[in-house]
Amino acid sequence: MSSPLSRINASAATLTKNRTEGSITPSSGMCVTCVDGCIGMCEIGKSAYRGHEVIYPQPFGVITTASEKVYPVDYGHFSIMGTAVGAHGIEADSDKAIFPAVNLEVAFGHDKGIKFKLPLIIPGIGSTNIATNNWEGLAIGSALAGTGLTIGENVVGMDPQSVIKNGRVVDTVDLKRRVSLFKDHQRDGYGAIICQANIEDTRLGVQEYAIEKLGVDWVELKWGQGAKNIGGEVKITDLKKAQLLYERGYVVLPNPTDPHVIKAFERGAFKEFERHSRIGMVSEEAFATRVEELRQAGAKYISLKTGAYRPADLARAVLYATKYKLDLLTVDGAGGGTGMSPWRMMNEWGMPPVELHSLLYNFAKTLADKGHEIPALAPAGGFTFEDQIFKGLSLGAPFVKLIGMARSPIAAAMVGKTIGRTIDDSQVPVYIERFGNTKDEIFVTSADLRKELGDEAFEKIPAGALGLYTYYERLAQGLRQLMCGSRKFSLEHISRDDLACLTHECADISGIPYLTDVDKDEVDDILNS
Repeated sequence: MSSPLSRINASAATLTKNRTEGSITPSSGMCVTCVDGCIGMCEIGKSAYRGHEVIYPQPFGVITTASEKVYPVDYGHFSIMGTAVGAHGIEADSDKAIFPAVNLEVAFGHDKGIKFKLPLIIPGIGSTNIATNNWEGLAIGSALAGTGLTIGENVVGMDPQSVIKNGRVVDTVDLKRRVSLFKDHQRDGYGAIICQANIEDTRLGVQEYAIEKLGVDWVELKWGQGAKNIGGEVKITDLKKAQLLYERGYVVLPNPTDPHVIKAFERGAFKEFERHSRIGMVSEEAFATRVEELRQAGAKYISLKTGAYRPADLARAVLYATKYKLDLLTVDGAGGGTGMSPWRMMNEWGMPPVELHSLLYNFAKTLADKGHEIPALAPAGGFTFEDQIFKGLSLGAPFVKLIGMARSPIAAAMVGKTIGRTIDDSQVPVYIERFGNTKDEIFVTSADLRKELGDEAFEKIPAGALGLYTYYERLAQGLRQLMCGSRKFSLEHISRDDLACLTHECADISGIPYLTDVDKDEVDDILNS
């Protein structure tokens, strides 16, 4: 029996729907009356003729996806606590303690040498079409905003123009482009471009190449993601490319070198191959060895990203990141994805964000109480707006330094790119046209950016980058307002005391007190003074 928290058998993600949308059996997701003669619009029906294709969200390549599961506890179960007394990080003066004075800069890393203007990072945008098609906006927008952007897995292996000799990469096109788009627009040393690697990337020597040839000084190890507990997948519509990836050592289904498969593809029996990455096999010895290899190769900073695995795996991640002196640990909660994650897996596996991030704090505190120095932490998983960012920073304080976001920055970049196309075509939609018909009129950050960059440089900024930069500007101002209301005028002053739980279940999970239990001792002192 499935929980009413789950939605099954029909979803926009799989382009399926029930015939009797108002009468559905909760346990199975099927129509209450399944009729002989139905053409099969639901997921069961579509699976009857397309089989494994229906495992994945569709249409592939132009969407990001996130689960429809309603978790028992989420970040909405916290409320932000403001106060009418004092100020932290600034003089308690009403003329000085104003929200524009809130400082959102953060410095972290073993030498505090990584500096961001905003506490935001995009953790791992890899070889998917959605990443490739929007990389210009993501890279330039992130660089201008002074934030972090991670080049995800399989970028080199998926690039047909990569030059690979004796199993190692010696030249690339796509990876070079991704790095240079960020570095060419980076300002005053703020922000960072990070090169991530999975098993296939490590075998190809991608990170060593990025360090030695492209000047990347921050690399990242990867233990999965929040969307799925297997390796990355994409779909391939070109036979020659599928065969190339098969030759490069990827798992490609069905086998694109099999003559029977080739004939079936050519006659249209199926239209897409699946490329899969391998799953990792974590051991402390291998982890320590790889960290040392990367340091010997010249990596200045090393981070680890892990997904929504079981608590023991999170404990390993926290311990190894601490023991081997990594610079950042990103922990991605279940439920979302930017690639081709299996739809049911995305909904039904893994640790949800609040539970996972609460354990992350507990494990970090356990090691900190023993005298260990904890690397910067970055929770991820469904963060979209400033209130959630504040809550994520607060729940994990003082260890959390950044918030990881992927789907929402991609959305902002995609919208900006789309608006740019309508401007170029002189077909700005009425909904947008009320603000104007040019970039300067539509994007509210244009005037300040034009002044900072100069006219010539501003004109070269793509609309996708303006979309991301402007979205981040909104998040920054909103976060400053929330922090001002809590009287916290720089990030290091945010604490777990800035939150209260709206339900007892949330309090039990997070260790944050229930709303009416907040300030109990102080209240007693005030009333009994």
